[in-house]
Amino acid sequence: MPVQTAAHTLRQDADRLASGYPALLAEADRVAALVAAGVHGRRRAGQGESFWQYRPYDVSDPANRIDWRRSGRGDAVFVRDNEWEAANSVYLWRDGGPGMDWRSDKSLPTKRDRASVLSLALASLLMCGGERCAVLGESERPRSGRVGYERLAQRLARSDGDMVNLTGKIPAYAKLLLCSDFLTEPGAWPTKLAALAARPASGVILHIIDPAEESFPFKGRVEFQTPGGWLKPYLMGRAERAKEDYQARFAAHCEWIETSARHLGFTVIRHRTDQPPGPALTALYQAFEGSL
Repeated sequence: MPVQTAAHTLRQDADRLASGYPALLAEADRVAALVAAGVHGRRRAGQGESFWQYRPYDVSDPANRIDWRRSGRGDAVFVRDNEWEAANSVYLWRDGGPGMDWRSDKSLPTKRDRASVLSLALASLLMCGGERCAVLGESERPRSGRVGYERLAQRLARSDGDMVNLTGKIPAYAKLLLCSDFLTEPGAWPTKLAALAARPASGVILHIIDPAEESFPFKGRVEFQTPGGWLKPYLMGRAERAKEDYQARFAAHCEWIETSARHLGFTVIRHRTDQPPGPALTALYQAFEGSL
């Protein structure tokens, strides 16, 4: 495929994925505004004491952040980051796998959309409190402020949520938010979580669940298909007979997530897409409030 054609195709795919961005951003702002009334901001005075690194100035940085002595050595303008800022950076990852685009009823949001809304709303609350946020594996650095939030929102909306982004570079003391249904090819998640265990980071796992995935309401003759097609379709004659065994396996799946999270030092928050997002956002914010 010619380079120009490939680039055009990628741009079309990105535009398609981000087509719901304004609505997602509006929903995230609405949810964040509702929760903000019940939580307290934590903006901290000062920039910290220990030097972390110099980095190029960005338009989202206030002018008083510029280190004029370092900038005076050349033509580029630099900002001085400190350990406090590195330790108060949150990296967001929202799974973009095929299964995240599924919903059991048209009245429900897809798991991908609900994960995006909660991620954006959390970023809004944290950044208002003085924290810095980035999209794991895609943002060049954590940002703060309204301009930083809008850039993060656009990047998250366009993100394909590839699992390879979980290997993205992060500072030693940063925090992570991982949003997924954790339903994918066998063996994929244990490997990824084991790799995370070797990294000096902790945070929160947001387990997104469609209500049908937990209740298994299917009856009669039903054909089950795997999003992404990694298994062949399976036709079941009387689906209700499998309900008890399925629910036992789903409960074991949730327990595995809890156990894996404990080994990582992560907190797990479960959220069903048929429930309002406010309580889940409050739980997310409180989890990060206690660790930052």
